[in-house]
This record gives sequence, C-alpha cells and structure tokens, in this order.
Amino acid sequence: MSEPFAVRIPRDVVRISGPDAISFLQGQLSQDIVRLEVGSCAWTFVLQPQGKVDAWFRITREAEDSCIADVDAGYGAAIIARLQRFKLRVKLDLEPLSWQCVAVRGLAAGAVDHGALGAVLAPPVEWAGTVGVDLLGPAVASPPGVREGTPDDLAAWRVAVGMPAMGAELDESTIPAEAGVVDMSVSFTKGCYTGQELVARIDSRGNRTPRRLRRVMLEGPVPADGFAPGAVLLAADGHEVGVLTTVATGAGAALAYVRREVEPPAEVTVGGVPAVVEAIPGP
Repeated sequence: MSEPFAVRIPRDVVRISGPDAISFLQGQLSQDIVRLEVGSCAWTFVLQPQGKVDAWFRITREAEDSCIADVDAGYGAAIIARLQRFKLRVKLDLEPLSWQCVAVRGLAAGAVDHGALGAVLAPPVEWAGTVGVDLLGPAVASPPGVREGTPDDLAAWRVAVGMPAMGAELDESTIPAEAGVVDMSVSFTKGCYTGQELVARIDSRGNRTPRRLRRVMLEGPVPADGFAPGAVLLAADGHEVGVLTTVATGAGAALAYVRREVEPPAEVTVGGVPAVVEAIPGP
C-alpha cells in the first residue's frame, strides 16, 4: 500500500440501547451480539426474512445494554426502519447520532491517538493484510502529518482489498454469500435470527450462488471518460458474464459481480478493453 492517508467521509451512526437491546439484536443480526465484549466490534448483516440484505454494517458493544451501529452513508435510516419493524414488546431506543467519520488507511489503530482527535470510537480496519482505523465521534479531527486523501483514494483501497459497500456491492437484492464476507459477519453457532435459513442453506451446500464478487484488472488503454458501475464484462464468445460495481478512478481496477462459472484468472473485455478477472483473497 502507498503512504497512509485520511479522508473525511459521510457515515451513518445509530445507537441501539435499553434493557432489551442485546437480546433483541441477538435475534435480528447475523453476528453473535451476546458474546461481543464491551468495547469490541464486529461486522454483521441485518437481513430480510427471505435472507437477502437490508444492511451490512459494523456493530460496537458500547455498554452492557447498548450498541452502536455504523454503516455506509444513506443506510442508517434503513437500519432503524428494519429494526423498528420487528420491535414488538421490547424496551429499547433507536437513536440516530450526528457523528463524523475520518477513515484512516495505512496506520494501525494503535498508532493513532483517537482520544486526542475527538473520536469516541476507533474501530480497527484490518482487511486483506492492510491496516487502518475509522475515527467516529461528534467532532473528529484527522491525524496530524497524515496525507489528506479523497473519496477516490478510499474507493481505490476498497477495490484493492475487495471490501464491499452498501449501494455498490450490497443492496436489497444481494445474497450475503455473494459478497465474500459471510465468514466474518455471520455466527453459525448463536441460534436463530431473522433471515438465517437462506444463509445456513447456502453454507451447507458449499456456496453455489450464481455470482461472486471479484476484482477486475484492466489490461488495455482505458477510455478518457473511463468506465462506470454497470459496465458489462464479456467473455471471449461475447456472452455477458458480469457487471462492474465499483471503479477505482485512474487505477485500472474495479470490483464486479461475475458469474460463478467464470474461474479466476479469466480473460474478459469491458467496453472492448481487455481485462482479467481475479479472485479476492478475502478479509
């Protein structure tokens, strides 16, 4: 990875608190919340009853009866609406927080004095051999001496490590196993939760989902206006085998959902440009 950078990004934050908060979340989220220690965090899904994705986000155990969820911008309301829909005869509050986020990549969480920067939470980001930290709080400053990055820098990092995002790789039509993050986001020992049946069935059958999240490396000259999400991948015989979801500006790389039968490394074209489909190593 290149030099560390920090970029201020919008991120939605929701506090779930109250005497029934933990037991309620245990029955709604894919992660084992009961076993999550105070101060620790994990990635989790909240699913539709049919097992598709309502949201994928990080959950931090703030206290014995309180958790904080942070999710890609625009999806905090979706988490609240989804949890509210199943909130029957339980005592808990769902509170959106007006917090800021500074995403730091290339520095481990322990190398950043998050308290001095105004961060209430500083969950580590360890993905595919890279390190980072997200600084979350009402008013957060960037670490001194760290290069100020851009959203394009963060997108390029996501593509390089294969990290999905809500609205790009994950939405209400996504099956969790397609995105390659089930192992880190799902507990298979905790007991029942809403949407569990589809996740468990796919896992027991060896993940035969019709498509998988892959990285695409462009090997030819990229058009001046580049490519946008939605551009299709074509096999040598002209058949469509995938679609781009996130494009790293200027990096010649992208994330894409690709049909299961395309085994990486595989040669394809995007808008006439030669490219190679690569496997993502995973978190």
